[in-house]
Amino acid sequence: MKTAAVAPFFFLPSTLATTIYLAGDSTMANLGGGSGTNGWGQYVAQYVSATVVNDAVAGRSARSYTREGRFENIAEVVTSGDYVVIEFGHNDGGSLSTDNGRTDCSGTGAEVCYSVYDGVNETVLTFPAYLENASKLFTAKGANVIISSQTPDNPWETGTFSYTPTRFVGYAELAAEVAGVGYVDHGAYVAAIYETLGNATVNSFYQIDHTHTSPAGAEVVAEAFFKAVVCTGASLNNVLTTTSFEGTCL
Repeated sequence: MKTAAVAPFFFLPSTLATTIYLAGDSTMANLGGGSGTNGWGQYVAQYVSATVVNDAVAGRSARSYTREGRFENIAEVVTSGDYVVIEFGHNDGGSLSTDNGRTDCSGTGAEVCYSVYDGVNETVLTFPAYLENASKLFTAKGANVIISSQTPDNPWETGTFSYTPTRFVGYAELAAEVAGVGYVDHGAYVAAIYETLGNATVNSFYQIDHTHTSPAGAEVVAEAFFKAVVCTGASLNNVLTTTSFEGTCL
């Protein structure tokens, strides 16, 4: 007696095999909402057909994130085709004369500074250099890197809309250009949406200070990031489940 032929089984890889890693500070991190705030990274998963790993950590700068080995930790697990979004700037300013362990060396290239932090001699790099070095770690593994400019502080804080990008916005764009990776001006897209939403709504997002957003505000900030991705044609478009986000392309 003949048995029916069984069709061969082929495994079709799922987009969910792709992972998006987020590297940033408290404006991106999972803050749990306990203080009435949260980072925008917690609202990424609902818009993508990929696994999201939010490795952002409150209080970190590009320098301290590097010193703590956090970029290297991501590089150890990232695989070809994954994505890494890097966004810093809020904690990177200051002076090395009273080193807080976060301040970067002044400059935009290969300049170095020397400091003693926590009793250890440290060679301090520039902001772009930290991002460029991190990008190289990931692209060497075949990952797609997007450097994102920092989110703005509340531009309606004075009652009149005002947005002036910090120097770290330009530094982020420069780093992306030098490293040959994607760039989105997240700050500009957030500011554009905030201007449209108006004073009362935006002020309601900032309940403890002018930097950290409520969960509702963080979701708006996440959507602004994806609007920038759609408008700039960044590689992350490949895993978006929608391209319909508020606002216009800048």
